[in-house]
Amino acid sequence: MTEPAQTENAVVTFLKQRWLSIVLVVLAVVFILQNRGETTIHVLWMTVNSPLWLFLALMFLGGIVAGAFYRRRKKR
Repeated sequence: MTEPAQTENAVVTFLKQRWLSIVLVVLAVVFILQNRGETTIHVLWMTVNSPLWLFLALMFLGGIVAGAFYRRRKKR
């Protein structure tokens, strides 16, 4: 008799395909959580005082958006 082909769980397949992205997200979150002090950012003529974690989170989200646009453009 022939054995039925073993199908992988959808979660396992997802993790195998995106393990590096998951590791980078976890490292970014840990980095953001460890840098919670107050900081001053100077951009052109503006000066903004805010917690460092907020700026790091915004930069992280900006990177995600830029990567999504790049990936979407690359598919075309």
